[in-house]
Amino acid sequence: MEFRCKKAGDECYGVKELTLLSEISQRLIQTKELKNDLSVILELLVRHLDAERSFLTIFNRQNSKIYIEAAYGYSSAQQARGKYDLGEGIIGRVIELARPIVVDKISESNLFLNRTQQELKSKDGKDLTFVCVPIIEESQVTGALGLLRLYNPYITKDENLYLLSVIGSLISRVVSSKQEQMEELEALRQKNQELQSKLDDGQRPVNIVGNSGKMRDVYSLVNMVAETNSTVLIRGESGIGKELIADAIHYSSKRARNNFVKVNCSALPDSLIESELFGHEKGAFTGADSRRKGRFELADGGTIFLDEIGDIPLSTQVKILRILQQREFERLGGTETIKVDVRIVAATNRNLEEAIEKGEFREDLFYRINVFPLYIPSLRERRDDIPLLVDHFIEKFNKRNGTSVKRITTSALNMLMIYSWPGNIRELENCIERACILTTDDVIHSYNLPPSLQTADSSNTQARGGLMYTVEQVEKQLIREALTSTKGNIAKAAELLSVTERMLGTRVKKYEIEAWRFKV
Repeated sequence: MEFRCKKAGDECYGVKELTLLSEISQRLIQTKELKNDLSVILELLVRHLDAERSFLTIFNRQNSKIYIEAAYGYSSAQQARGKYDLGEGIIGRVIELARPIVVDKISESNLFLNRTQQELKSKDGKDLTFVCVPIIEESQVTGALGLLRLYNPYITKDENLYLLSVIGSLISRVVSSKQEQMEELEALRQKNQELQSKLDDGQRPVNIVGNSGKMRDVYSLVNMVAETNSTVLIRGESGIGKELIADAIHYSSKRARNNFVKVNCSALPDSLIESELFGHEKGAFTGADSRRKGRFELADGGTIFLDEIGDIPLSTQVKILRILQQREFERLGGTETIKVDVRIVAATNRNLEEAIEKGEFREDLFYRINVFPLYIPSLRERRDDIPLLVDHFIEKFNKRNGTSVKRITTSALNMLMIYSWPGNIRELENCIERACILTTDDVIHSYNLPPSLQTADSSNTQARGGLMYTVEQVEKQLIREALTSTKGNIAKAAELLSVTERMLGTRVKKYEIEAWRFKV
């Protein structure tokens, strides 16, 4: 009579187990390549037991996360999605409780999270059994070994668990070594992030608030150009803080101890601008009762900041061009040539290229001042900095007005994040000052903000980009708040937002949000 094993078909199931354990032992003895060999062991496990898939997870004690370290039968994308918190799903529970779990039919189980988005039945539609055992080394759980095999009623739970537990014991030292490597790498990564954060803070001028990616790029450029004597042209919209950037350039330079003279060119009438910039001799014009030094002469040895240089009349532009070329000029009504050692930092919110085409700005002067152009992003382009700016202004007005405003509500902050800010930081500052005056409970509420923010119609400042743009801004703010509440923990933030960790990770990558910055 022909014998047929109910557990394994033609071949005896016990022989298969012994053969598998023998091959795994030989692999561990003969090789030193940890990660690759673990994958080979998983492949042996699948083939000998006619299983579908197998995987090995490692518990990272640095961040209490569980990762799939090696797998067989999973795509690289599926393997990358295999991340779990301690106690989350079957794998999280196995590691947290240090106890194995067997699920006879995963398609009928609510505990099976299917984070890797795999098929819950075999290719021919048969049920799959999930076996997961903890890997323990010196009484410490280092990871878990999992196997998905065809459901077989003749194979008991104890038999499933015993075999995987034995294999787990064989590879426990290898897994422990891998755990240590992973944790060391995580520790180095966190240390690198901390050092990078400190480096970024060190580059940031003390008089400027903002830590967004675009502003960090600006700080880097400021630090590089400050050490030189090159002419700088600061460009950007009105109200973005161009004067603060000019301050940072001067006070970070070798000229910091010398004069820093500021001139608002748009505020000076055409009839007086030459006298203000270059000075005048006694009797040069009616009312010139004495000799007067100009701003360039006063800035000798230091820096002169020409704000709104695009508004200077053409007749004056010629003289400024001469100073840039030869560092000399004559006072109005005088004949003595005065030489100066002055660095020029200019700023404008005008499109100088268009002004050149219209004949309103000299092309040769543009090329002289455009040695080191520095573009400052508008507040719309650096919305990540709005919460920091709001806190800064609240503190500023508390000191100025003797108030004690403590915070701003989430709904009010959301309105600030969505608004398009045509007046940039200056408008935000005015908005917060008004809100600090109107609040009656030391908290800024949405109804304390100007009507223009609440309707976005009174000043024609509808959110640019329509509905999708507005939705994205709200989504970004909700993600930032969740990351702040969970101290940068993606998994907990996803739970707070009622979305999957994968969905949140996609959004974080899309909006270029650096989750590690929210860790404290």
